[in-house]
Amino acid sequence: MIDGSIFGKNFKVSTFGESHGEALGVVIDGCPSELEIDEVRIRYELDRRKPGQSKLVTPRKENDDYQILSGVFEGRTTGAPIGVIFPNSDVRSKDYSDIKDLFRPGHADYTYFSKYGHRDYRGGGRSSARETVARVFAGAIARQILATWGVVIRGGLIQIGKVKALKHDWENVESNLVRSLDPDVADQMIKEVEDARKSRNSVGGLLYLEAVGVKEGLGEPVFQKLNAALGAAMFSIPAVRGVEIGSGFSVVESTGIENNDEMSSNGFLTNNHGGILGGISSGEAIQLKVAIKPTSSVPTPQKTVDVDNVDQTVSTKGRHDPCVAIRAVPIAEAMMALTLVDFMIESLGRDALKQAFAPTMKSSKRN
Repeated sequence: MIDGSIFGKNFKVSTFGESHGEALGVVIDGCPSELEIDEVRIRYELDRRKPGQSKLVTPRKENDDYQILSGVFEGRTTGAPIGVIFPNSDVRSKDYSDIKDLFRPGHADYTYFSKYGHRDYRGGGRSSARETVARVFAGAIARQILATWGVVIRGGLIQIGKVKALKHDWENVESNLVRSLDPDVADQMIKEVEDARKSRNSVGGLLYLEAVGVKEGLGEPVFQKLNAALGAAMFSIPAVRGVEIGSGFSVVESTGIENNDEMSSNGFLTNNHGGILGGISSGEAIQLKVAIKPTSSVPTPQKTVDVDNVDQTVSTKGRHDPCVAIRAVPIAEAMMALTLVDFMIESLGRDALKQAFAPTMKSSKRN
């Protein structure tokens, strides 16, 4: 059976809830005990994702307040499943009453209806990016664990519409409204978003993500490759349409000599492989690019069909991001953290077994 709402093997995350339901929630199973919960850090990550944070995102006002129901006592994890809920406080379901029987082009409306025969049309229900609040909470916990191993995850936008970043300035990525890695082009990116909104449209973006400090050896040969897992994690995010690792699609235009990362006694001289070779981490920074499509819900009328397959025209009301890529940055960081912590816990178990069997293996060789 496919568990479509469960992520991870060792650090399992289950999310539940819909955009306009009573609440959303997450259950985290496999978190080590005695981890002191940093609620300041959790609040910071949730605030980066939440709606209404600027004029460039959806004006829906959700503070993303949460209640921890289990798994944490006196500020530390107990080893039991961590249960958390996020009540929805600013729903306007009436905005969707006119399109309850219509399928929005580019949205999951049609495929959800085709699969289940019944769907929650209010804000997209389960397919809404509102669901990602649970992932960001879980990702914040994962990041705390990774930090104890010296792993740092960070991200920013390197393109919105036709405007591209020309440099990476990590110091100022959170100081501009579009999380541009190049503050010199941030105003141009902002204009791309504002122009799209004024024209009753939306615009896409390209996100750059990296994890620094990841040890060598994460990932399994063939079917459990680290790059495959990271790709799956990124594609689970709403609106993601493409993922590149390292040099990505530019390898098509390069030669083997150009693309190979030469090595010395001090390590790799370049990082075209993006920190992963043969599906296994190399110790270099893991680097990803994630393509985010323009928001599907737009107010401009478009052709569609209804649940009876009759031709119709749909115009989406409600509150939507003109560029969902802006709020996708902390979501992508969270999914990277969840993937890496899962592989790290797996690796720790293998390392412990290796150490446990090492004396026996040496003894057998002597005999």
